[in-house]
Amino acid sequence: MGTDPCSIDKRPKGEAMKRIILFALVLVACTSRLTYVDTLPPGNGGAVRGIVTDNGGQPLPGVTVTLTKPSGKQTVVTDAAGRYQFAGVAPGTYPLEIELAGFPREAMRIRVVDAKTLRLKTEMRPAAVAEAITVTARAPMGVEGGIVGGVISAKVQGVPVATPPSSYVQEPPSTAEYAHIAENGFIETNKERTTTFSIDVDGASYTNVRRFLTSNLVPPPDAVRVEEMINYFTYNYAPPADGRPFSVATEVAGCPWESNHRLLRIGIQGKKIDQWKVAPNNLVFLLDVSGSMAPPPRLPLLKSAFRLLVEQLRAEDSVAIVVYAGAAGVALPRTSGADKQTILAALDRLGAGGSTAGGQGIELAYKTAEDNFSADANNRVILATDGDFNVGLTGDALIKVIEEKRKKGIYLTCIGVGDENYKDSFMESLADKGNGNYYYLDNINEAKKVFVHQLQGTLVAIAKDVKVQLEFNPALVTSYRQIGYEDRALANKDFEDDTKDAGELGSGHSVTALYEIATTGRGKIAELRLRYKDPHSDTSQLMATPVADEGRSIYEASPDLQFASAVAEFGMLLRKSRYKGTATYADVLALARAMRGSDLEGYREEFLSMVETSRTLSGEAPQAIARQ
Repeated sequence: MGTDPCSIDKRPKGEAMKRIILFALVLVACTSRLTYVDTLPPGNGGAVRGIVTDNGGQPLPGVTVTLTKPSGKQTVVTDAAGRYQFAGVAPGTYPLEIELAGFPREAMRIRVVDAKTLRLKTEMRPAAVAEAITVTARAPMGVEGGIVGGVISAKVQGVPVATPPSSYVQEPPSTAEYAHIAENGFIETNKERTTTFSIDVDGASYTNVRRFLTSNLVPPPDAVRVEEMINYFTYNYAPPADGRPFSVATEVAGCPWESNHRLLRIGIQGKKIDQWKVAPNNLVFLLDVSGSMAPPPRLPLLKSAFRLLVEQLRAEDSVAIVVYAGAAGVALPRTSGADKQTILAALDRLGAGGSTAGGQGIELAYKTAEDNFSADANNRVILATDGDFNVGLTGDALIKVIEEKRKKGIYLTCIGVGDENYKDSFMESLADKGNGNYYYLDNINEAKKVFVHQLQGTLVAIAKDVKVQLEFNPALVTSYRQIGYEDRALANKDFEDDTKDAGELGSGHSVTALYEIATTGRGKIAELRLRYKDPHSDTSQLMATPVADEGRSIYEASPDLQFASAVAEFGMLLRKSRYKGTATYADVLALARAMRGSDLEGYREEFLSMVETSRTLSGEAPQAIARQ
């Protein structure tokens, strides 16, 4: 590397050490630490992800970070957590500048490697502090040729320069956990004409995927649950008009990504119960206040979210707050919803620190819920955590407790936050076993969506153990596959088994499911059957309706089916599904943009931005032409 003082010298030990000692006279405190992690698919370039703090370790928001590439300068600003991100950067060496008023400008050269994320932690020191001349060795990484391997940072004419070592030290791997999804395949109708599943109205996967894409990162395939992507959006289903708790609608049209196949949509719309008719809500907030919850997108975000819910409580509602870290405790005994100031003050006092006694916290939360139980109320524990349980009751023992409490009428709703230590698979399992819903919060807008618009309906179950069964007509359908719902599949024999648990439907909520089918003709292609129980009954009721294919193309289908199919297509692309057919991000954009509709909340416009980001990260040619 020539005369660059920051290069790793390959000369003999003695000579190399002399050079290091010489340059030590001008070295200043090492301000940046670099590591590389494998997070990206090969061939799409690399990414740069960093955090900027002051010399006390506190994040610095509003820092300007500029990456100079051959095509020009790209500038971003750090967020409230001091974080920034560059994605889709071609492999190479680039100047990087970090600037904030009151601090010396940090300038360095970084090397971007294909299929890796370069992570930088930069410590900025006030001008008076940065003048000092010191030598600091950070993160010892083994000695080679008499030189401590690592990042050497030096000031040459007032400009610090950093170069990564020739062999990287891997940052501790992410401990985030996502359950493996074995994607549904096609089933030949002449071998099995019937398929059964439990409904699902969770949307956690969509917001978690959005969190990845907002950071310009490709989400892991197993983080993408296509049914949750589809059900994040609301569709224009007619409400029930026959006294039933929900209505059912079906529609069949051409399949956008496979021209020889058809797409079947099932839509379920729950009735909406007026607020004044809703039973009292006995709620126990179970909040994780362990050390991992300290960052702003975790406990601080959850506290803001719960404040939104508290503002909607009525005098007949009640709240208790249980917290857990090194140990579990009651932060607020049962308090009327009319006493909002007391509840909010208890939330404000919460801070993060300690290990995570999640199991102990859940036991105490359920005990609190049982002590306040009312047969005429909605009794529910709302767990909010990053899922990083490491102390106390866990695993199958914890699931057993949740199932037992569910049978007693105490349900569990899970609210997830976090990133690199996030336990998605565990959180989803807890909510499933607790007859509740599972949400993921990535920002305050999502908190408003969940806590203001969705959670109130979720608290009021209008039907429980809702199961859906389709029996296809083998004379017209040769094969079929359900898109998503892999972890909601039921054995066909479970459909009439009233002891078999299934999903619940809340007030005003809807459910959408899609099937891709191969057909030989038009007409009655299937019979749709649903079983459900009233919230306070143990005996199910049956609904049945025929499903007809009238031969419509995808462009003759309803706007909602077209948009839902675009979301499904997007999910399959993210999952790199073997069944994605001719799908492209350009096709998804064209279909979703045409069917965006009024979009008062802006969710569909945001979806288009996510697709654009994914297309860039995937390397799909911008000139790709949408299907005609």
